[in-house]
Amino acid sequence: MTFAFRAVDPSQDAALLHAWVTHPKAAFWMMRDAGPRDVERAYAQIAADEHHHALLGLRDGAPAFLMERYDPAHRELVGLYEPEPGDVGMHFLVPPAETPVHGFTRSVITAVMAHLFEDPAVRRVVVEPDVRNTAVHALNEAVGFVPVREIDKPEKRALLSVCTRERFLAATGVSA
Repeated sequence: MTFAFRAVDPSQDAALLHAWVTHPKAAFWMMRDAGPRDVERAYAQIAADEHHHALLGLRDGAPAFLMERYDPAHRELVGLYEPEPGDVGMHFLVPPAETPVHGFTRSVITAVMAHLFEDPAVRRVVVEPDVRNTAVHALNEAVGFVPVREIDKPEKRALLSVCTRERFLAATGVSA
């Protein structure tokens, strides 16, 4: 599967994102109770933030998933770990499909990681999913992430994990 990426347009994409982030399967996104304006405001804040970016993943030109890229030295993980030069943080969300495609989510995380590693300055990708999100832990491991330790964030207990460019290549055979 091939994907393209484009920046989220908070006003244009708010209705779509609202449907995705408030769906019961997106419980770990922590926006279940958000209204459409809340979602638009949240993504407008991200769009205005030099250290945080939201992108839509497109399949055949249609929005298929959401990814966020952030600088962990300035967002999400400040004071919770020692960032290294070349670290980038990542979140991704695959909305539920009417007709699920086997392997789709793994294809998405692989594409997200390849996209991040296209930037030669990126040396490691850092993630901090909820410790209870075992499905994403398995996906992370499949693309080369190694757990570092559990950390306490204000909103959750998280499993800090990192993936180097080399581990991603070894796990997937995909080079950026």
